[in-house]
Amino acid sequence: MIERITAIARNTFREAVRDRVLYNLILFALLIVGSSLLVGQISVAVDRIVLVNLGLTAISFFGIVIAIFIGIGLVSKEIEKRTLYTVLAARPVRRWEFITGKFLGLVMTLLVNALAMSAGFFAAVAFVSHGLGHGDLQLVTAIYFILLQYVLITALALLFSTFSSPLFSSIFAFATFAIGTFAEDLRGFAQMASGLPRWLMTGAAYLMPNFAALNVISEVAHNTAVQPRLILLNTLYVLVYTAALLTASVWIFERRNLK
Repeated sequence: MIERITAIARNTFREAVRDRVLYNLILFALLIVGSSLLVGQISVAVDRIVLVNLGLTAISFFGIVIAIFIGIGLVSKEIEKRTLYTVLAARPVRRWEFITGKFLGLVMTLLVNALAMSAGFFAAVAFVSHGLGHGDLQLVTAIYFILLQYVLITALALLFSTFSSPLFSSIFAFATFAIGTFAEDLRGFAQMASGLPRWLMTGAAYLMPNFAALNVISEVAHNTAVQPRLILLNTLYVLVYTAALLTASVWIFERRNLK
């Protein structure tokens, strides 16, 4: 079982790195260099704030885009190439092992991608601030939360790919991410509404993944400490939500007719 899941994860990682990550790193490097030159004209204090906001947002954005566009094709691409039938029948591999391996492979890809981008980001911060200090440890927390976003969006993209076409899967994933980003605002709007709209908005706010809680970029840019309790709660939240999404993905995929 472990061997089969590991093999699928490893193949997914190799394919993803070969297809997407290099282009993402080039774009990110250009963005960081350009932003450093741009904010270099401002005072040092504002310089760092802008760079942290822009750099962390870039890490989050590029990773989310990669997770969606690779995640939505994890299942459909295998079906189109007809390699899925070989994997499931000739290996043999159980369907839940296939889903788990694909998920882990893409998460590994995003982790490597994030580490490379973070290295460039910290180099830029060190250049602008003339070194790294103890307060920059908060940046690590922000990057950790971004990794949690990656895990969540990967599970979402994989779920949509088990029952929908790549086009609709990407629309669903981006829409869910957008709603989840404004989950706190949606709850505020729900409090101002009444009747059925209030119940619908409240239900959507709590059912959608709360990406807003995983965004502490503004706080760390202004050197505001992130509480350990929030780190623990966010970690547990993502683990539970991801487990639920993967369970749903396996349940749907087990019942899908692949003939």
